[in-house]
Amino acid sequence: MTEVKLKKEISSQELSQLVVKGMQERKATNIVVMDLRKVKNAFTDFFVVCSGNSDTQIDAISESVDKEVWEVTRTNPRSMEGKANREWILVDYYDVVVHVFKKDRREFYKLEELWGDAEFTYIDDDAV
Repeated sequence: MTEVKLKKEISSQELSQLVVKGMQERKATNIVVMDLRKVKNAFTDFFVVCSGNSDTQIDAISESVDKEVWEVTRTNPRSMEGKANREWILVDYYDVVVHVFKKDRREFYKLEELWGDAEFTYIDDDAV
């Protein structure tokens, strides 16, 4: 008999932790979890941001995140943008929005500075 895995509901904080795990699986660097739950007019609970060194790596990071989330929750992202140019891939899970940047693009857009009111958690690059 085939085992059917059901969709699992998890909190947005737990989802952000799954995203971090997916990023770490593909050696993402400079991972930052931005808690926006107390930020006025924020449209999501968390941003999880990371950098990769090449277009191939940021593609692999976004795929790894999608796989980690799927394996636990059986849900797909609402949308995934930027896969064609692979400089900034955005993965939207409603309550958690994932940003996977090529290093130079991240420095250019300075996303963290735009959401300075958020609570920041910096993930050690060696913490796997």
